[in-house]
Amino acid sequence: MTYKIILISLISFVFNFAQSQINEVSPPDYIKTINFRGNTPETQLPILKLGEYLILEFDALNGDEEDYYYKVDHFNADWTPSVLMKSEYMNGFDNQRIRNYENSLNTYQIYSHYKLTIPNAQTRGLKVSGNYMLSIYNNDDELVFSRKFMIFEDKVNVGVTIKRSRDIQYIEEKQRVELTISSGNMQLSNPNQTVKAVIIQNNNLNTSITNIKPQYTIGNNLIYKYDSETSFWGGNEYLFFENKDVRASNTGIQLIDLKDLYHNYLYTNIERATRPYTYNPDINGNYLITNVDADNPYIEADYVWMHFSLLSSETLKDKTIHIYGNFNNYTIDESTKMIFDETTNTFKKAMLLKQGFYNYKYIIENKDGSIDEGFIGGNFYQTENNYKVLVYYRALGARYDKIIGIGEGNSVNISN
Repeated sequence: MTYKIILISLISFVFNFAQSQINEVSPPDYIKTINFRGNTPETQLPILKLGEYLILEFDALNGDEEDYYYKVDHFNADWTPSVLMKSEYMNGFDNQRIRNYENSLNTYQIYSHYKLTIPNAQTRGLKVSGNYMLSIYNNDDELVFSRKFMIFEDKVNVGVTIKRSRDIQYIEEKQRVELTISSGNMQLSNPNQTVKAVIIQNNNLNTSITNIKPQYTIGNNLIYKYDSETSFWGGNEYLFFENKDVRASNTGIQLIDLKDLYHNYLYTNIERATRPYTYNPDINGNYLITNVDADNPYIEADYVWMHFSLLSSETLKDKTIHIYGNFNNYTIDESTKMIFDETTNTFKKAMLLKQGFYNYKYIIENKDGSIDEGFIGGNFYQTENNYKVLVYYRALGARYDKIIGIGEGNSVNISN
């Protein structure tokens, strides 16, 4: 009887694990500036063609020069663990030490900078397309943080068009994504069951629209012309600052002070939701590490306490406000939560960030844990946003979800 209970419990555990969606793990306070990218200088959500290289860089501010190890895991389209063995999706081995690291140079804040490139001598490459998770562990085999990335095969053409909402209620606030997937010579059997599309706005997986089925088929083309199912809030252009020279005021910085580290005080921002839309070029929530008079900004850029402030109003009283952007992978927690200062009638927050050019915005966290990105900044159909579309395919009887194509569109040329 005891053996039956243990067996049932084990089967139940394995089943629940296989069915559970895996989320990214945020790093501890001493891990900063996680730069995850492909062949671009700025950080991004890595969506790479099969065979391209992947780069992960991060800083450890504890000064211990610890060893860190990485593991790579394959996932289904819904981010549940896939059934593939390591040898089926990887050439070589993972669970290897990150060998490339340097200590900071001429900075007030000491840190060690780690860099991992895949493929490398141990992990010679990834063999199949799909969803992946890169996890970083310490010497005690404890998970420090993890990041998602995707690998695609270029087998279908994906046309992406950005339109205004058809719903008159949201015509000034929302953007609608229309898709056309052209399979060409590739036979997509039973596409309603085997094909899934995912739409990602500004590289932010938190707001992505998933599991979209084709609306109808014309020849070898799958057509997606939904309204509400593929609509996003337009948002507003991101706010930004640049502090590549910590000793002089740059874009967005009002005051500078040197204590144990440099402190940069940004100009106080105001609520923009009730004001007319104004075009203000941004990099869609991204950031770029840079500093003046340095050959290698990744080890010569310093860390600076950035002081954010937002002028309060009647609509913001008793609201939970966070600072939001790709600098921390769009995570909201205590490190991004703003504190209300009654003496100045502003919400304030100081964050330790590496020198560079940063996009950010202020968002509301609701009591149920959901977020409202447009409550403070507003939602405007004119906002310039980037959209990426991933097409997943699992043939009948196949064991994993391939990504067979990627499309990209921008709302700068939005039409009715």
